Amino acid sequence: MTLFSVEQVAERLGLQARTVRGYIRDGRLRATKIGKQYRVAAEDLDAFTGRPEPSPPRVEASAVVECDGLTAAGADRLGTLLVAGAQMARGLRVQTVYDDARGRLKVIALGAPGAVAVVLRTIDEVLEDGMIHG
Repeated sequence: MTLFSVEQVAERLGLQARTVRGYIRDGRLRATKIGKQYRVAAEDLDAFTGRPEPSPPRVEASAVVECDGLTAAGADRLGTLLVAGAQMARGLRVQTVYDDARGRLKVIALGAPGAVAVVLRTIDEVLEDGMIHG
């Protein structure tokens, strides 16, 4: 939930903070008092103005990486590392599939570009540094 201060609401609406506080006191604008200050939820501001706040553009990246020459045990270690890391990152999804006949681990990463880049760097560092042996 996004909360705005009275000053932020005033700036968005092109009003004085005093005017916004008046709207809150009159009950025309819903707000929550936190400590000594009011906070206005984005949904309440939308209802007050009759228009939703524009949402930022959504950007998603995907990457498919094939790692050859790994044993099943090495692929399992790398896959576990990547999937566990993805569980800690919001909105990042990682799936792995190991082809035993080819000794190949396929990694599919979907999410924010920065998060997918972290997955790619992790794969590169782990394999280049020899942390996972074939």
